[in-house]
Amino acid sequence: MKIPHKTYFSWSSGKDAAMALYALMQDSNYDVQQLITTVNGHYQRVSMHGLRNEMLDRQLASLGLPLRKISLPEQPNMEEYDAIMGKELESFVKEGVSHIAYGDIFLEDLKAYRDLELAKHNLQGVYPLWKQDSRTLIQEFIKLGFKAVIVCIKGEFLGESFLGREIDQSFLEDLPEHVDPCGENGEFHTFCYDGPIFSHPIRFRKGERVMRAYKAPSNSEDENSSSMRFWFQDLIPI
Repeated sequence: MKIPHKTYFSWSSGKDAAMALYALMQDSNYDVQQLITTVNGHYQRVSMHGLRNEMLDRQLASLGLPLRKISLPEQPNMEEYDAIMGKELESFVKEGVSHIAYGDIFLEDLKAYRDLELAKHNLQGVYPLWKQDSRTLIQEFIKLGFKAVIVCIKGEFLGESFLGREIDQSFLEDLPEHVDPCGENGEFHTFCYDGPIFSHPIRFRKGERVMRAYKAPSNSEDENSSSMRFWFQDLIPI
């Protein structure tokens, strides 16, 4: 009998991670034993998504899987990020892990970066959603009964009015043509609060909306822009 690969899953708290975890749970080749999430140590919120730690904890309680939170500086550069993650990858190997899974869909440069860093530690990447059609994937997400709400949008792609909206047919119909249906280019991020991998829905109410500007990366295509604007929808546990 084939022994499944001991696998850790990179959990973002959003819809793509939920769909990828769902797919991985159907695959007998992998045994997902722990989720890993990067958290902004300054704000105590999930990186990029801006989700409160308390909401993340409730989400994981419903999933029934252990979580390892990796604390990052407020705005880490790539050297700092690689150093922190490198130490974590070393510890994963010592724990007997052979594979790290991600919810990436089609960003070739991101996958290449991940695979390169993993290879330094003799780890392998797993990408259950890789190269699937975004529109088909989001339709499957809805069909399976997953529920998610928009918690972060990138200002250059979407307006504030999209914050707090549910992932449903109405949302998809309102998306501008240049926005990927899964937000794979970073247009928006979500919090998944119900679906077939959860034992119960996570209850919350919507809090305030805030806009934050961050320094644009040095390789930004827009040389005239020194910052990037993100809108965040706070979610408060009930």
